[in-house]
Amino acid sequence: MRHPAGAFSLALVLGGLLLAPLAQAAGKPAARAEAAAQPQAPAQQFVDGIAAIVNKQVITLGQLADKQAEVRRQMQQQRVPVPEDAVFKRQVLQQMINAALQDQEAARVGIRVSDAQVDRAIQTVAQRNRLSVDQLRKEILGSGMSWEQYRTEIKTQIQDDMLRQRFVEDRISISDSDVDAFLQTHADMPLPQAAPQPPQEAPEPPPAPTGPELVELAQILIEVPDYAANAVVAEKRKQAEAILAKLKAGADFAGLAASSSNGPQALQGGDMGIRPLKDWPDLFVQAIADTPAGGISSVLQSGRGFHILKVVRRGYAQRPAPRKSAQPPAAPPQPAPAPAGQAHTGPMMVTQTHARHILIKTSKVTDDDKARSTLESLRRRIEHGESFAELAKRYSQDASAPQGGDLGWLSPGETVPAFEQAMNALQDGQVSEPVKSPFGWHLIQVEGRRTKNMEQEFRRMQARRELMQRRIGPAYEDWLDQLRSQAYIDNRLEHTRSGTQ
Repeated sequence: MRHPAGAFSLALVLGGLLLAPLAQAAGKPAARAEAAAQPQAPAQQFVDGIAAIVNKQVITLGQLADKQAEVRRQMQQQRVPVPEDAVFKRQVLQQMINAALQDQEAARVGIRVSDAQVDRAIQTVAQRNRLSVDQLRKEILGSGMSWEQYRTEIKTQIQDDMLRQRFVEDRISISDSDVDAFLQTHADMPLPQAAPQPPQEAPEPPPAPTGPELVELAQILIEVPDYAANAVVAEKRKQAEAILAKLKAGADFAGLAASSSNGPQALQGGDMGIRPLKDWPDLFVQAIADTPAGGISSVLQSGRGFHILKVVRRGYAQRPAPRKSAQPPAAPPQPAPAPAGQAHTGPMMVTQTHARHILIKTSKVTDDDKARSTLESLRRRIEHGESFAELAKRYSQDASAPQGGDLGWLSPGETVPAFEQAMNALQDGQVSEPVKSPFGWHLIQVEGRRTKNMEQEFRRMQARRELMQRRIGPAYEDWLDQLRSQAYIDNRLEHTRSGTQ
């Protein structure tokens, strides 16, 4: 239920850092529903031929050809070299298989993304890029992607983020000792504090670097199968080192990523996006510590295989220059992050909420309507005098059920936004209407509120959040591997490649 890693897709959160993510979003393969459609009629399957079967879902050769044309056009727009046809076809088909598995898992657990959620996400992307929605639409159409394709891509991103929150974040265990060790090596972690105001007579300073260092990375990943023999590991390392030698000789990184990488971003030239340096895995951070923009790392080994990283760019966000005005500010300055290396001192007062909840998870058996109806019935029973805690013990599907749904004292940002917004709107003792989150549907009851000095707790919460960001990427890939291992996948291109019928 708690939400330590952020509730929104990384692609959306980073949209405000620079305009480039718009091009990246436009360059992604759009419309997963088109990429892995429902099974065709037998006659149509016969005409097209079958590229792959994912559980009971068929991907035809016609669908694969359409997707190849779409991805090829997007790669050309991004100036990413398109690999040879056989490699390109296998890469695109693997993306379609992964997309089908995630769509099937979302359907299995009843995750649905509404048009209103898509509208809000698009508004957020536009605001973070300092555009209106109409201007954003023009940018997308100018990139060659239709507006409906873009909406479908945003819907897919939201769905995948909900899957991450439901299945991945809960699997990541961060112990108190992990937090202690992190804080020992990051003693200067900044906390919010009021930004000092310059004297009225002083000239306005130019925009200055501020905030965390931002790094955009691309990777080439050579995967190593689980429990691979030493000879296989050695062969994969040799393959990675051969690719590194080509890069040092001047080969194009994006082209080699598209033709050789096993990573999910291969057809985007290996580009993994931009994020604060501290949010990349420790292995990556150490490997690029002294690598300038445009530089390439050595071969790195992780649990997934061998990586080669390229630092696409790195730098700092800039604080906008203050506006000139003869009028005094309408409100006092708001708290702002302390500059890097400058630690906050003194109390940090935060309003906490003591809350309980009842969670009903969605699935194929329990859809949104049934979950909401169940909670509406429970709410009426509470209004007629039954105990919220006792009903939580009997009906809630959350780990807090044995404690009567008690979540303890919650600080701002500790739960997903939909839950927190509903909770903040309640008075003490009040029970909410049914509230939907990525975890399912909730009834929320507020027990009380208090103000507490949270300086140390906030520092620990920040540490947990940063550790989560570093671990969630590999954990997500492991979860996808698990989906693949549990699914029936008949990849006809792999049969052809190996010479089988």
